[in-house]
Amino acid sequence: MAAATLASLKIQPPSESNLAVTVLDQELRVILLTAANRNSGITSSSLSMASELARTSRGRVLLVDTSLSDNSLTRRLDLDQQPGFLDLALADTPPLLAQCIQGSDELGFDFLPLGRRQQYAERLTPELLQTLLQALAADYRFVIIDGDPVYGSGDILTLSTQVDGVVLVVRSEETRWEVAQAAAQRLIQAEAKLIGSVFNARKYYMPKWVYDRL
Repeated sequence: MAAATLASLKIQPPSESNLAVTVLDQELRVILLTAANRNSGITSSSLSMASELARTSRGRVLLVDTSLSDNSLTRRLDLDQQPGFLDLALADTPPLLAQCIQGSDELGFDFLPLGRRQQYAERLTPELLQTLLQALAADYRFVIIDGDPVYGSGDILTLSTQVDGVVLVVRSEETRWEVAQAAAQRLIQAEAKLIGSVFNARKYYMPKWVYDRL
């Protein structure tokens, strides 16, 4: 089966979010999306946020894949062997950013794949991440990071402390309130800045406009 392309991606908005202030805050440039568990819709939420920010804000938007999942956006787009985020952070001689970026005029934002993860045994450090994220923020108004779940990756807490804000994705009727609360607390204890949430796949048992008026 042929690999998908950026332009072919179907971007679905989340059921609910509380991130309207994001576009107005000049201090928020690098934003990480994570969740308590897998299959919560981190990637779909990241795509939606990048698309919305590209449409409503001034300046360029970059979506960065840092997920190690077998169903990551990098793998779905068949970009496993392309240089990307890990190469920029860990390579002895990093490639040029322009060599790693995948552009899409149709979507309105750029994409930075994960990179060639099999080449690196090192872990990401705060120093490496800080240098790379500052360089990305210098070129883009918003850098949206598609991350792994809080309990799914050893690097996610390190990454969460180096961004300007973290968004917790919660999937309706699958993520228990206690689990989401524990994930949020773990991020706060790591000294990450939790700025909001995305509520995914909410089921409406009456028309949504009725809920909006309640």
